[in-house]
Amino acid sequence: MDPIKVDFSGSGAKKSGSVIIPPNKAGVKTLINILGAVVAAVVGYYFYLPAFNFKAIEMYIYFGIIIAAYCVMSFITSGALMSPEYTPYARKNSRIPLIIGAVLIVVVGVGFVVSSVFFRAKDYSEILPVETADFSEDVNEADFSSVPLLDKDSAATLASKALSDLVDENLVSQFTVNSSDTQINLNNRPVRIATLKYQNIIKWFTNRKAGLPGYLVIDMTTQKVDFQKVEDGIIYSDVDHFNHLLKRHIRFNYPTALLGTSVFEVDEEGNSYWVCPILDNTIGLFGGTDVIGAILVNPSTGECVDYTIEEIRTSAELNWLDRVYDPDLLVDQYDFYGKYQGGFWNSVLGQKDVVVTTSGYNYIALNDDVYMYTGVTSITTSDSSITGFTLINQRTKEAKFYRVNGATENAAQEAAQGKVQQYSYTATFPLLLNIGNEPTYFMALKDKSNIVQQYALVNVNQFTTLISTGTSIQACLESYTKLLADNGIKTEIDVENIVDPNTGSNQEPVEEKVLLGAIEDIRVAVISGNSCYYLKVAGSNKYFAVDASDFNTVIIANKGDSVEIKYTDSDDTIIEAKGFELK
Repeated sequence: MDPIKVDFSGSGAKKSGSVIIPPNKAGVKTLINILGAVVAAVVGYYFYLPAFNFKAIEMYIYFGIIIAAYCVMSFITSGALMSPEYTPYARKNSRIPLIIGAVLIVVVGVGFVVSSVFFRAKDYSEILPVETADFSEDVNEADFSSVPLLDKDSAATLASKALSDLVDENLVSQFTVNSSDTQINLNNRPVRIATLKYQNIIKWFTNRKAGLPGYLVIDMTTQKVDFQKVEDGIIYSDVDHFNHLLKRHIRFNYPTALLGTSVFEVDEEGNSYWVCPILDNTIGLFGGTDVIGAILVNPSTGECVDYTIEEIRTSAELNWLDRVYDPDLLVDQYDFYGKYQGGFWNSVLGQKDVVVTTSGYNYIALNDDVYMYTGVTSITTSDSSITGFTLINQRTKEAKFYRVNGATENAAQEAAQGKVQQYSYTATFPLLLNIGNEPTYFMALKDKSNIVQQYALVNVNQFTTLISTGTSIQACLESYTKLLADNGIKTEIDVENIVDPNTGSNQEPVEEKVLLGAIEDIRVAVISGNSCYYLKVAGSNKYFAVDASDFNTVIIANKGDSVEIKYTDSDDTIIEAKGFELK
């Protein structure tokens, strides 16, 4: 233990009521404390990557970590942890850092107060300008040759399968599909861009110099998946490590910028970029987050070029950009607009004309831009109805509201699933289409194996009556257009020219199988007014659902009768019959 040196000369002991005993070589130990805080600062900055910006809450946390590191070092080097008599000295030595920390806490507290929606409700309501528009004028009648027929999960399944097929490229043993992807318009086609990631840290060590070899392009209409090589490799990515981690690379180049989530995009010439939004808190210190620009990063060289949001909105050279605004940010901004038009107290008490977005969103392509779509519902009504919906441009933040009463996306999903409830299919999140100038939800119906078995169209306004399903786009659309015609609504869609989504795909079309055998068991259920027969046939341990409205001869079928059943294989216990015939 260091020799005890009692300082009786100062006034600190009188004021504090404690005797301050400095440790041996106190100056050297203070220097060690400072060096320890510097090490914490360097390591903390490298991994935490805060922005040196007064509007970044991460900066205050970062400085708090440095202050805590200095104080901890002070207690360790002084010996206060082992010898309590040195505690007053350690406290005195930590006084200035703690005062700085207290000031930072006050700044953060004041920042949250001046940014509070309680005081700034009007500012929050104006962060997203919204224009009321006419759906039939803005959105052309659906062209099923370019309608996305896949959801994110189905696209990921196709991407993983396509990667596993690239055995000759030696990719499947080294890389896997990244869980994050981006939906964009590429040469006027809706596609998802799926990047790769290393199988594990060992594969990163062996491949880090060459980088990731490329990315996958999933055509959302034809379901075709192409692997696109990047000549010099993707050296910088959101799944890399150390200085090649994309966020770290951008932070070192832009130490003061508030950064959003980076996405991978491809321009019309096939050049790829990481697109990182530059954010700003426009209300007080921490409120009203908005996009003020974007950084484009070359994934091979790491070259960074930044643009203002005005340049992105107006420059023809940047029209290929599809996603600058994160959809979750746009949802938050629309909720501010919908909730606080009448002020803060109205949003809590009276709630007059208060609306919020529904529980999900999807994308729609318009004029070579990608718009985020979400429903809008009154905060005081049930969860099953909307007052309208909004389309917001993810490049320019142009926002339009379309007034229509009808079903929420979740209600439409339930309606579609109820139409085929005997098969226990799951509906994908709806895509909004214009069919006969009628806002219409389009969904794929998938079995438990994530295989699309049917499609559904649900009228937004009349979701309980104008609803159709079919095993193909043609069949579903033909049924839906007939329902519309019966209700006096004409469409310009040529059903005969709708191309099946499997046509032109590099994926194998779903194989239709045929089962011949004798009926071993028959069960009947009435679902939505229709009789459905469940047959167990020799040669299979599953039941086949045969809808009497589609195959009326099933009504006279008995145990022991020979039948021919056409079906698409599935892991489900009950499988929908695509064809039925008595033999």
